[in-house]
Amino acid sequence: MKFISYDGDWPNLCRGTLVVEKDGNQYSIYGALISGGWCGFDPDGEDQVEEGPWIIDPDELPNELKNDNDIAELEELANTNVPHGCCGGCL
Repeated sequence: MKFISYDGDWPNLCRGTLVVEKDGNQYSIYGALISGGWCGFDPDGEDQVEEGPWIIDPDELPNELKNDNDIAELEELANTNVPHGCCGGCL
């Protein structure tokens, strides 16, 4: 599998389209990345943002990519090619 692109950006980093190629077929997958990060507010009302690795939401994948091996490979591609982060949209 080959990473082509990802167009998510702040404030919706997790709501982008991941484009990958597998066996000569290109897949554009919208909304499949879930941030392993966190954002919220501390007791003083100051915003807190923690970055974390990407997790793939298998419900957003085409049927051809819903097997465990492809999901693991997609997570590896996302974590290698897409900066870790939290969308920040909640702040």
